[in-house]
Amino acid sequence: MKFELDTGAATPTIRAYGPGEFLVGERRITTALVIAGAYLSGDQLPATVHELTAEHIAGLCALGTDLIIIGTGSRQIFLPPQTMAGILARGIGCEVMTTAAACRVYNVLVAESRSVCAALFPLAALPPA
Repeated sequence: MKFELDTGAATPTIRAYGPGEFLVGERRITTALVIAGAYLSGDQLPATVHELTAEHIAGLCALGTDLIIIGTGSRQIFLPPQTMAGILARGIGCEVMTTAAACRVYNVLVAESRSVCAALFPLAALPPA
């Protein structure tokens, strides 16, 4: 899906996403990514949400945002309750949703100048035709 919202160079937005890739600003990313304000990393997360560890979560919390949005791919996959409790105990909100929904929500919150981090796992690649 293609988006057109762009709030400027200081805060990149997710311009498009599709199977196996994201377009953030003019940068194409084919891995799971973390985006928070001007911060963008394509190597901070494991390949799948199932491999997410407490260390990964601590890294997201260390970014200093008020809210973490986790996009789990094509399907919503809830985090273990102890993981969610660890985030909430730090005073940080956390929402888990599909990656498509997370991309849209992230862009809206950035447009509202909210302090938000998105951890996005790619949508599954389409099978060859």
